[in-house]
Amino acid sequence: MAKFDAAAETAGSHAAGSTLSSPTSAKFSALLIGSIGVVYGDIGTSPLYAFREAVVAAKTGGLEAREAILGVLSLITWALILVVTLKYVLLMLRADNNGEGGTFALMALGQKAAKRSAPLLAVLGIAGASFFYGDAVITPAISVLSAIEGLKLVSPQFDGWIIPLSLLIILGIFTVQSRGTASVARFFGPITAVWFVAMAMGGIIHIADDHAILSALSPHHGVVLVASNGLLGLTILGLVFLAVTGAEALYADLGHFGRRPIQYAWLCFVFPALLLNYFGQGALVLTDPDAIENPFYRLYPEWALIPIVLLATVATIIASQAVITGAFSLTQQAVQLGLLPRLSVRHTSESMAGQIYLPQVNWMLFAGVVFVVGLFKTSSNLAAAYGVAVTADMIITSVMGFFVLWRAWGWSVWTTSLVIVPLLLIEQAFFTANILKVLEGGWLPLLMATILFVVMWTWIRGYKILSQKIRREDTDLAWLARKLEAKPPIRVPGTAVFLSADTDLAPTCLMHNLKHNRVLHERNIILSIKTRNIPRVARHERVDIDRSDPLFTKVIAHYGFMETPNVPKIFETCRRKDLNVEVSNASFFLSRRSLRLASNSELPRWQQRLFLALARFAEDATIYFRIPMDRAVEVGTQVAV
Repeated sequence: MAKFDAAAETAGSHAAGSTLSSPTSAKFSALLIGSIGVVYGDIGTSPLYAFREAVVAAKTGGLEAREAILGVLSLITWALILVVTLKYVLLMLRADNNGEGGTFALMALGQKAAKRSAPLLAVLGIAGASFFYGDAVITPAISVLSAIEGLKLVSPQFDGWIIPLSLLIILGIFTVQSRGTASVARFFGPITAVWFVAMAMGGIIHIADDHAILSALSPHHGVVLVASNGLLGLTILGLVFLAVTGAEALYADLGHFGRRPIQYAWLCFVFPALLLNYFGQGALVLTDPDAIENPFYRLYPEWALIPIVLLATVATIIASQAVITGAFSLTQQAVQLGLLPRLSVRHTSESMAGQIYLPQVNWMLFAGVVFVVGLFKTSSNLAAAYGVAVTADMIITSVMGFFVLWRAWGWSVWTTSLVIVPLLLIEQAFFTANILKVLEGGWLPLLMATILFVVMWTWIRGYKILSQKIRREDTDLAWLARKLEAKPPIRVPGTAVFLSADTDLAPTCLMHNLKHNRVLHERNIILSIKTRNIPRVARHERVDIDRSDPLFTKVIAHYGFMETPNVPKIFETCRRKDLNVEVSNASFFLSRRSLRLASNSELPRWQQRLFLALARFAEDATIYFRIPMDRAVEVGTQVAV
C-alpha cells in the first residue's frame, strides 16, 4: 500500500536561473563568457570524436580518403549552419516563454496559444523530456571517455586505465553535486573559452597543410557523399550529427543568460573555433592518413599532449555538469507541472536559485552512466547510441515550434511551414540515419525514453483518476459553512491552515478534524497551490485572498513551473495584503492518503502497481513545502486506485 499526500494539486519547481532580458553592457561580457561554459560545453567536446567517427565509417565503407574527408567536413559545416545557427540561434531563441526556453517552456507556450492542440503538445513535451534524460546519461559517458582516450597517444600503457580513470572521474562529478557547484561555476566560462581557443589554434596550425580543405565549405561535397552512397551515406550522416549534439542546450539555457549573449558567443567565438578545429583535422588527415586514429589529439605536438588531455578532461567535466544541472532543472519543472511525483530538492546556494541538488535523480543518472561506460567501453562504440536521443528531441522541438510560430506569433500556416518543414526534413534525415544504428547501440536511448515516457504518463493518468475519486468524496465548502453556521461547533483559539487542491471543496483533513475532534479554530484558512503555464509569477500576482466566507478564508498561491512553492514565504506575501499568519504558531493540516489496488480500476494492473510505487517514492509534503514539522498534523485515509 502506498502513501500519497494530497496537500496540493501540484508540487513545486525550481528556477534554473533568473530571467535575464536586455542585459546592460556592464553585464554583457560576463553573461557571454558564462554562456560559453554552460551553453556550449557539450557541443564544444564534439570535435573529440565527431569527425573521426564519420571519416572512419566512410573509409571502412570503401570511399576514397579525399572524397570521405571533404564530404564529411562539408556535412559538418552545413549541419552547424542550418541546425545550430539557423534553427536554434536565429529562430528558437526568439520563441521564449517569458524569457525562458526548453522543452517544457515551449510546451507551455504552445498550449497557451493553441488550446485545441494542448493534449498533443503535452505528449510531445513528455516525449522530448524523456529523450533529454537519455542525452543526460550518454553525454558524461562519451565525453569523459573520449577525453581520457587521448592518454593512449601519450603511452600505450595507459590503454588498460581508460575505463577505470573514466569511472573515477564520473564518480567525482556525481559525488560533488550534493555540495553544489556555485563556488566553481564562475570558472566554467573562462576554462571553456580557453578550450575553444586551444581548439582553434590546433586547427589553424594544420589548415595550411592542405589548402584544398577549404573547398569543403561548399555543400556540394556533402550532398554528393550522401546522395551517391545509399546506406553508407546515411550511416555517415548519422555520425556527422555528433557535431551538433548539445545544440538543444542553446534554447534550454535561454533564461540563464538571455538571447543576445548566447547569440554573440556562438556567432563571434564558438562557431569559428569549431570550424577551424574541424578543418584542421581534415587537412591533417589529408596529408597524414594514419592520423585518423585520433585526429583531434594529433593536431598538437607531443609536448602539448598531456596539457591538452587535461584541458579536454576539464572541458568534458564542465559539459557533463551542464547536462546534469539541466536534468535537475527539467525534473523540477516536471514535478511542478504534475508529470512526476514530488522529489527531494536541496538548494545548495543561497544566492543562486539554479543551484539545486536532487539526490534520487543524481544517483539514478550516475548508475545509468556507469552502466553505459561498462557496456560500450569506448567512445566509438557509444557514438551509435548518442544521435538517436538528440535527433528525436530536436524533431519534437521543431514540431512544437510550429504551433508557437503559427498560433503564438500569428504567422500563416504557409509561412510557418516554409520555415519549419525544411528544418524538419533535415532533422528527419539525421534521425533516419541514426535509427539505422538501433542494433549497434541506438536501442539504448529509445529504451530509456520509452521507460521514462511510461513513468510520466502513468503518473498523469493515475493522479487524474485519484483526483476524480477525491472530488466525488469531498464536501462543498459553501454547504459546510452553512451547516456550521446553523449548528456552530466548539471554537478553539489559534489559526488552522488546511492544504487543499481546490478551495471550493472542504479538505478531507478539515472534515476529519470536525468529525473526530468536534472543534473549529477561531481562524481557518484553506490554502491551495496552483501552477501556471508560465515560468514565473510576478510577486504582486503570487497570492489571491478571498474573505467572503466568515468561517473560511481562501488563499490561492500561484507559481510558475520554474519556481519552488514555499508555505512560509506564501504567508509573508499574505502579510502585505493584511492577512497576518504567524507560521510558528499556526497549525497546518494535511491529508495523507494510503493508496491500494482497486479491483475495477481504469488502469491495467501493472500500471496500478507502478503508480503506487511512484506515490510511495514521493517526498513528504511537509518537507517539500517547507512546513514546520512541529506545526503539521496529517490525517490519513485509504483510497483505491
